[in-house]
Amino acid sequence: MEKPTIRILDNGPLHIKGRVELVDASGSSYAVGDQLTLCRCGLSEKAPFCDGSHRMGGFSSCCRVT
Repeated sequence: MEKPTIRILDNGPLHIKGRVELVDASGSSYAVGDQLTLCRCGLSEKAPFCDGSHRMGGFSSCCRVT
């Protein structure tokens, strides 16, 4: 089994590929598959998942390893 990877997309969400468990603050698990995208902009109506709202909301973030 491949280890999970998290890719930070420029001006967009976190893209997670691989089997992970997503747990909320109260300890409840979300049903997820082998890929998911998590919102970073705070505009998604499907939070914590990305719904593409960052495109219209002007979200800007380009993280790089230094």
